[in-house]
Amino acid sequence: MPATYVYDAVRTPFGRGGGALSGIRPDDLAAVVMRATVERNDLDPAQIADVIFGDANQAGEDNRNVARFGALLAGFPTSVTGVTVNRLCASSVEAVIQGARAIESGDAQIVLAGGVESMSRAPFVVEKSPKPWPAVGNQTLWNTSIGWRMTNRALPVHWTISNGESAEKIAREWGITRDAQDEFAVRSHRLAAAAWADGIYDAETVQVPGAPLARDEGIRGDTSIEKLAGLKALFAADGTVTAGNASSINDGASAVLLAGEGVLPGEPLARITGRAAHGVDPDDFPIAPIEAANKALAAAGRTWADVDLVELNEAFASQSLACLAGWPGLDPDKLNVHGGAIAIGHPLGASGGRIIGHAAHELARRGGGVAVAAICIGVGQGLAVVLER
Repeated sequence: MPATYVYDAVRTPFGRGGGALSGIRPDDLAAVVMRATVERNDLDPAQIADVIFGDANQAGEDNRNVARFGALLAGFPTSVTGVTVNRLCASSVEAVIQGARAIESGDAQIVLAGGVESMSRAPFVVEKSPKPWPAVGNQTLWNTSIGWRMTNRALPVHWTISNGESAEKIAREWGITRDAQDEFAVRSHRLAAAAWADGIYDAETVQVPGAPLARDEGIRGDTSIEKLAGLKALFAADGTVTAGNASSINDGASAVLLAGEGVLPGEPLARITGRAAHGVDPDDFPIAPIEAANKALAAAGRTWADVDLVELNEAFASQSLACLAGWPGLDPDKLNVHGGAIAIGHPLGASGGRIIGHAAHELARRGGGVAVAAICIGVGQGLAVVLER
């Protein structure tokens, strides 16, 4: 069975909700990273067997297979197919996994995977009445940017609490204090700011035409524990989860170029050696990456002692700290060495491509090693991928 290699990975800087990228349609954001990938690698896009892109919303301008429309807008020939996948926050990890399976099964030699999300442009929606002429009355307006909507009443109520309430639940159950969460958030911002200043992200980011960003828009390098301590808890009167120790509403896109060994010129960044999914109760979703990563490492024939770095999507500080506690064999200093989503941002469909892409670039920068990219998913799932160079 052929192996799958990451030959390149690129993303946009991530914009804040309502910020610099909020005027850019999601299909246009996707086209930016698709076009950049083929240009950076002098690749004829006709060679791409499929474009697989993740997108968690698909309720607005991204509603009709954004992968296909992004490829058309990028100038790819109409012969290049596209499919959009949805595993919520892990949608672009799912895209990479599906691309790797296509290559390893012999169905494809080159796949462009990735994801996109414009949470700023996610529309408000109302349910359609089953009656042709509904009675006059009020309707609920749902915000599609994030979270539960139109929930099935057959589900247990405790499963349908908000993601923030789940983060609070995990903080209580795992004994994670407000101070520890704020300290973790400050670390994320400082590491991300330093990485941008040192040029670490230069090789893996591309600007969006008409909306340039010097760095990810949500990074606050001057934040402090004292500043974060002044923020109110959002999900419980006596809670610990705040806007300062959680990821934010964001916009952005990412792409990962996958191919078999020797299919493309040049040395690949890394090889995919393991992957796995894991499910838990929906209200326990923050800890699902623990077992997903353990399974992925086992599939790769590795243990935590072999791991050189981990890219864990920081949906919440409590979630990240719980995962750290669940991986006792991991040195905390190996986690998110250049900051994470609390600082960088979490445009849902694009985040998985970011963490996989950065892990691959960092392995190349170091000259080798083993990396884990892991992510939690609302409704109780986790995905993880192991990369080696």
